[in-house]
Formats: sequence, structure tokens, C-alpha cells
Amino acid sequence: MGSEALLKLIGGGETSQVQFKENITNPLGAAQELVAFANTEGGQIIVGVVDKTGMIAGLSFEDIQRISSLLVNAASEGVKPPLTIKTESVEVNGKKVLIVTVPNGAHKPYKDKDGLIFIKNGPDKRKVTSNEELARLLQASGDLYAEEMPLPFTIADELDVREFRQFYEEKYQNPLDESELPRLLANLRLAAGDRLNVAGALLFAKHPEKVVPPFFISAVWFDGTDIAGEKYHSSEDIRGTLSQLYQRGLDFMKRALNRPQNGKDFNSLGDLEIPEVVLKELLVNALLHRDYFIRDSIKIFVFDDRIEIRSPGKLPNNLTEAQIRAGIRRSRNTILASLAPDVLPYRGIGSGILRSLKAWPDIEFENDKEGEEFRVVIGRKRKS
Repeated sequence: MGSEALLKLIGGGETSQVQFKENITNPLGAAQELVAFANTEGGQIIVGVVDKTGMIAGLSFEDIQRISSLLVNAASEGVKPPLTIKTESVEVNGKKVLIVTVPNGAHKPYKDKDGLIFIKNGPDKRKVTSNEELARLLQASGDLYAEEMPLPFTIADELDVREFRQFYEEKYQNPLDESELPRLLANLRLAAGDRLNVAGALLFAKHPEKVVPPFFISAVWFDGTDIAGEKYHSSEDIRGTLSQLYQRGLDFMKRALNRPQNGKDFNSLGDLEIPEVVLKELLVNALLHRDYFIRDSIKIFVFDDRIEIRSPGKLPNNLTEAQIRAGIRRSRNTILASLAPDVLPYRGIGSGILRSLKAWPDIEFENDKEGEEFRVVIGRKRKS
């Protein structure tokens, strides 16, 4: 890194991916900082800069040698599993600083030598204490998937056999043998033993509101453009299986939209002001790719000037908004994504974002990493 790039980085202040340290002397503290970076999204520690002011204090040659050795040892011996870090000395305004680059870890969760797990919280770090946060770290490493978490509900008690039969016989063109249900569901990764998992319940539960109560849609049709406004036309908590959530969520948005006549006969139904394909694709994406480790609802907010679809969880696997716009996708919930074409009324998944943008360019994507939420904002005025 050149001195100009370094000054620009320092000028941006401390963030969840940039941290200043005037000096480093404590191996345990250093290891915990590395753990926090690796468990979040990686980043850079700039040593030789005062953290409160951003002033460059500088390091001696001996300091750089000592700190580099301390950090490499901390990464290999004080972090479990070990990390490989990069250190670089850069001179700026006659003073040397050490830049330490920590990767976004591929084998989360990382721990210090005492088994403690840390993550970044803005420029600071904090200890992971909840099972939910631990599960999400495991998910990031590919060792655990929320949709495969078993539920305390048995196949016999909660599987809607009629719905599963219709799905199975249409998909495989074979009659369903109910005595084989545990084996068939296990093969489809919808159950473990005699217990449904999250994916199985979302697709085929008799009472989804009881089995997976946090996973519903909160829908509000506001009067105006302000989310803090006190007036609304209607609101609804939409509950049900994945296909029911899809259909009822779609119906809610369509009821709130205008249908201009666009030159049609007086007795004809007008055209929906936003093409229906846009609503379908973006709602399907929210249902299939949300983070099911976060026990919260999808939000559908309809305003006078826009529709917002808010999904719990940031984009998975370092996916960016620009990549989304380019048609790149990485599935967080592979079971739901693979079975969705067989259970949802809409079949056109796969390149939905591209189709949506082609039909209606006035769509914005906001990946709120700190708030753990992905927002899609659909403008209600067509861009020329």
C-alpha cells in the first residue's frame, strides 16, 4: 500500500474493517482482535496510529519487528484454527506504520486459546454469547444451515400429508407410500429421524404459525411516504407455509397498487402500475434467501412512492449489491431453493433480479451489514 492510499484509509476513521493501534504488546489481546476480524469480514489493523485521534505516532524498526513477530505467533498459536495474516510496513510523512491484513475466515467460528469467540461490533469487538450468533458463524463456514435445524415437532403430528403427497406424486410420478415418509423426507433433507426440520415445516407443516412462528410476513400499506407516519390503509401479519406466504404477500402488494387504464376499454381491468413479474421475483427471493437463523419476519411496506421488501439477514457469502445487479447469486438455503419450483405458484426463479430490472429499472438494493437486513426498494414511478 502506498502512502497516499494509507492516508486516505486513516482519514476514513475506524470502522468494522479498519482499526487503529498505537502499539501492540499483549499477545492474548492481539489474538482476540484477529479472532474478531476473521469471524466478521476480515479487515486491517494499522499499528502506529493513535486510535482516538487518527494521528500517526509511528513505529521504530525494532517495534515493527517485535509486533510483526507477536502477531504472526498470535495468529498461528493463539487463534484456533490458525490464521494466515499479512503484515506490511509503510512510511508516511517520515514515520513508519505497520499494516496488518486479516482475512475473512473460511473456517468460522475462530476462537482464542481459551475458547472465547469474538466478532466485530463497529470498530470494537464483542464476545459471542448467544447460540443464535454461534449458529450463524457456523452457517457462514458452511458447517450448519438454518433450514436443516430439527424442530421439536414430529412428522406424524405436523406434516400435512395431503400437501406432501400432491408435491411428491407430481414431482416423481409415483404413488406415495405413507409408511416410507421418514425415509423420503430424510432423503429430501426435510426431516431428521421422526422430526421435521425448518425447511420441512416451511414447506409442508399443518400449522406453520405454531411450528415456525417467527417466520411470517409483516405487511403495512402506509398513507404517505414516511415509515414513522401514524396513518395507514391496512396492515396484516401473513402466516402460513412458504407457498401461502408467497401468494398472500403478492396479493397484499397487488391490492395496494393502482391499475391505470392505459387506453384499454372501460370494462377491462387496468394494468398493474408495477409489472407483476417484478413483485413475484423479488418476493420469491426474500422468502428463499432470507436468514432463517434470525427469528424475525420479512417486512413488506407499501408507500405512496415505493414498495420496500425487507429480509432478515445481510447478503450471504460476501455477495454485493453490484453482483446482485449483474445476476450473480449464492443461495443461503439450498433445500428451499431446490424445491421452490415444485411448491410455489411461480416457476420463474433463477435469474429473477435481471428479469425484474429489465421490466422495471427503478429498483434499489441496500445491504445493511450492521443491521443484518437486506432491503429492496421498488419505485412506483417508471424511470425513462
